[in-house]
Amino acid sequence: MIKYAHYFYNQFRDLGLSRDTSKYLNMLVLLIITIIVIALIDLGLRKILRVVSAKIATRTKSNFDDLLITNRVPRNVAHIPALYFALYSIPIVFKDFKNLHTFFEKSIQIAGIILGLWIVRSLLNTLKNYFKTLPRLRDKPIDSYIQVFMIFAWILGAFLAIAVVVGGASIWEFITGFGAATAIILLIFKDTILGFVASIQVSINDMVRIGDWITFDKYGADGDVIEINLATVKVQNWDNTITTIPTYALISDSFKNWRGMTNSDGRRIKRHMLIKQTSIKYLTTEDIERLKKIEIISTYLTTMQDKITQYNTTHNVDKSLLVNGRNMTNIGVFRKFIQTYLEQHSAINKDMLLMARQLQPTSQGIPLEVYCFSKDKRWENYEYVMSDLFDHFLAAVPYFELELFELPTDTVFKQS
Repeated sequence: MIKYAHYFYNQFRDLGLSRDTSKYLNMLVLLIITIIVIALIDLGLRKILRVVSAKIATRTKSNFDDLLITNRVPRNVAHIPALYFALYSIPIVFKDFKNLHTFFEKSIQIAGIILGLWIVRSLLNTLKNYFKTLPRLRDKPIDSYIQVFMIFAWILGAFLAIAVVVGGASIWEFITGFGAATAIILLIFKDTILGFVASIQVSINDMVRIGDWITFDKYGADGDVIEINLATVKVQNWDNTITTIPTYALISDSFKNWRGMTNSDGRRIKRHMLIKQTSIKYLTTEDIERLKKIEIISTYLTTMQDKITQYNTTHNVDKSLLVNGRNMTNIGVFRKFIQTYLEQHSAINKDMLLMARQLQPTSQGIPLEVYCFSKDKRWENYEYVMSDLFDHFLAAVPYFELELFELPTDTVFKQS
């Protein structure tokens, strides 16, 4: 093809034009022809690949080829022949212009590197979208790995571009000098490096998945993880706000992941009531007979009363004082009432831990804690179940002649 480099030059010379003018006009005509051919090749291949890829996509069951089209992989690949033709035409168009030859040749080579990066980016985005459709990979931090590969691709592309500009012999000197700037590079890409390491640890240790409910007090996050990438983790809070957390914070700070609860058979209810210590007392026979009217503990009271009476009689206990021998207390019976009520409640999971327990006494009273698990783990239903339980327990407190602790109000001071 080089023999056609002076075809138009000869035609212009035959017309009587000067040598320099003929050279410039020859280059201009060849350049116009080359641009037209490049445009036709590019446009034609894009249409052909678009039609062919669309037909293939409709005939296959996999959605991978559909994602290739969505991310414009065929369209980007279609530019390669046109770019190759442009590179092949440079020696012909600029045969008599060495400086322009060198400039355009390097420019097209750099354009080829950029096109290669663009194709790699399209392929990586296609893989990212495809992996997210796979059930076993849907909750993995795919974005982080894709971003890491893309960063390495851009760095490699930058080195290749520099090699084209400065020449192949000088690129090694550049790489050697680049090592001296490693500290600066590490400082600039600190968050990226930390995020990359964190993404690997998060994935390997299965600390967080997309869709997990996490609570991160330091960053004010309380909601579902919607995205994990190289630098950040996005959490959609329950008020629909978005909190962005640095990925490396997941391994450097403490946070709570509620996945164990959502995967279990129940959601924990753990709440206590503060009982005034002065309201606690032994139960007399009259008190026991009155409490027997509470159906769910009637049998328990009868059985315990018989056992206690038998024990005290056997050991000849002086019952002129209630403190002697064995006795029931109002707080103990109330605790049994709570336990029995929980065991009979349809919304409580009986196969998981269930108890009503007394905690360490405090200056505000004795905490009587309910510890059980709701079958329904959905937030609104869980709150309803817990509120329903404590509505009943709080209303039942006076029946056992117990009192709840609360700080004095203006009404108390006015009455006194």
